[in-house]
Amino acid sequence: MTDAIYERIARAIRERIESGELRPGDRVPSTREITVTWDVAMATATKALLSLRAEGIVRPVAGVGTVVSESVGEVARPRAQQTDLSGERLVLAGVRVADADGLDGLSMRRVASELGVATMSLYRHVENKDELVLRMIDHVLRKEELPDPAPETWRERLEVSARLQWRLFQRHPWLAPAMSLTRPQLLPSAVAHTEWVLSALEGKGLSLEERMHAAVTVFGFVRGVAVNIEPEAEQRRHTGITGDEWIDQQAPALLDIAATGRFPTFSQVLGTELDMRLDTLFEFGLARMLDGIGEWISGRSTLTERRTGM
Repeated sequence: MTDAIYERIARAIRERIESGELRPGDRVPSTREITVTWDVAMATATKALLSLRAEGIVRPVAGVGTVVSESVGEVARPRAQQTDLSGERLVLAGVRVADADGLDGLSMRRVASELGVATMSLYRHVENKDELVLRMIDHVLRKEELPDPAPETWRERLEVSARLQWRLFQRHPWLAPAMSLTRPQLLPSAVAHTEWVLSALEGKGLSLEERMHAAVTVFGFVRGVAVNIEPEAEQRRHTGITGDEWIDQQAPALLDIAATGRFPTFSQVLGTELDMRLDTLFEFGLARMLDGIGEWISGRSTLTERRTGM
């Protein structure tokens, strides 16, 4: 029998506590953070925290939230000693805050509150928020590595890289806006994806510049779709309205546009059930992009054969 979703959430939080990522006195994800991260109802998030409370693993603290109980293994302290703070804990806390509240909600003060330390103590490990975000990007990219050995065909390799990026962007909605196409973060974990595409297209009759263009174009497509994840989640948190419900609310305005008769083809869309979710757009766009690259490579192969008389 499969676990209920609230049990899986509770287990994930329990594993973070058992691994030492969350220590006695540390705040665990709130019900709102759980609803966003796991895309579940508030009741499910509440049930997950209640199950942990029943085990004595966490306890509520007025004005703070739910924290790891002292009984887990250490004596809880209102504020962590400076020796408890490490660069890794700082980065993990930054990721948690950004996952829950987005990049706009990420601040040194907010991260310090998450860790229970003085804000100034963070600057022992990072120079500023920009450096923290850079280390957060490196952390989440390193956490899910590209497979070794790699798939055999170039198309499989490009698809693996694109899907891995898409999963990371979904798991961490702040990641796509944080990564730049024009001023890329030169991190080994990020360069690994570029290297993966460059090597996959080697020997296909393409110049190094063309292979680099292909790598950046595929990344740009995935990121371009993914940058919509965070604002959509933010709108849903603030309004409680899903994307489908918002579209339904626009029906009168859409019907007014259709009634003008100026857009006959678009008007046909209004009477059709279309799947326009981001997942669907990603799947469609990725397949068409890889189709196009395949045609490009085939054209180069044909041209080479003609030139060599084969």
